[in-house]
Amino acid sequence: MSENCNSNCSSCSQDCDSRKAPSDFLEKPHDMSKVKKVIGIVSGKGGVGKSFVTSMLAVTMRRREHNVAVLDADITGPSIPKAFGLTEKARGNEFGILPSKSKTGIEVMSINLLLENDSDPVIWRGPVIAGTVKQFWTEVIWQDIDYMFVDMPPGTGDVPLTVFQSIPVDGIIVVTSPQELVSMIVEKAVKMAENMNIPIVGIVENMSYFKCPDCNKEYKIFGESNIEEIAKKHKIDVIAKLPINPDVAASIDKGLVELCDDSLFTRIAEILEKEEWRNK
Repeated sequence: MSENCNSNCSSCSQDCDSRKAPSDFLEKPHDMSKVKKVIGIVSGKGGVGKSFVTSMLAVTMRRREHNVAVLDADITGPSIPKAFGLTEKARGNEFGILPSKSKTGIEVMSINLLLENDSDPVIWRGPVIAGTVKQFWTEVIWQDIDYMFVDMPPGTGDVPLTVFQSIPVDGIIVVTSPQELVSMIVEKAVKMAENMNIPIVGIVENMSYFKCPDCNKEYKIFGESNIEEIAKKHKIDVIAKLPINPDVAASIDKGLVELCDDSLFTRIAEILEKEEWRNK
C-alpha cells in the first residue's frame, strides 16, 4: 500500500495486497493466479456486438505481446469459445480449474467449456449464475495475465453487479450501436458504472456504418448516431466506431477470430497500455 493511499482503488493504478472493491465484497483470486489488469466489456442490451469487441480486444492485446485472458461472464449466452474455435473442455486438477487456451495462447474460461454439449441450456436463477462467475475468478488458475477481459451479459442485473463488487475491475468499455433505443439503454450502463465508482475507459459504437466495397461510400444502416452527445454528457470518450463487416462476422462464426484484422482496435489498445482513462 502506498503511503498516500486514499482507499479509492478504482482510481488507483497500483497493484497492492490492500486493493479492494466497493463495500469490501472483493473475492480473492486463486492463490496461484496473477492478474494485473481487469477490463469489463458491458452493454445496455444484447445484440450489439459485445462478445465481438471482447474477442478482438483479446486478440489485439495478444498480438502486442501481452498475456491475455477472457472470462466469459455471460453464463446463459456464452459465445466466446465459438469465436475462438475452442472445442477442448476446461480441465481441473487438485489445485483448481485450468482454463482452455486458444491457438495463440489466450486463456479462456466459459460455461460452455464445462458443459457436456455446447447447446445445453443453462437454466439457473440469478444467484447461481452470479456464484458461477465468482468461481471463474476464485477457482480458475489464471497464469501471469497482463489483461483480463470480462465479457459481461447485457443489462445492469445480478452478474454485472457481482463482477463490479467481487472482482477488482480497473475499467469498463461500453459497447453500443447507433439506434436511439440502444443509446438510451447504454446510458443506464454508464450510470451504473458511475454509481459504483468504476472508471469508464470509453464507448465503442459497433455497426456504426457499412462501407461499400465497390465505391467506398459509407452508409449508416441504423441511422444517425447520438452517441457523441451521451459521451459528452458523461465526460467520456468514444474510442472507436466499428463498421458492419460481413467478412469478420463469417470468420468469427467459423472460430477464426484470431485471424481477423485488428487495425480498428489499435487506438483502444494504446489507451489501455497508457491507462489514459485514469488521468481524467
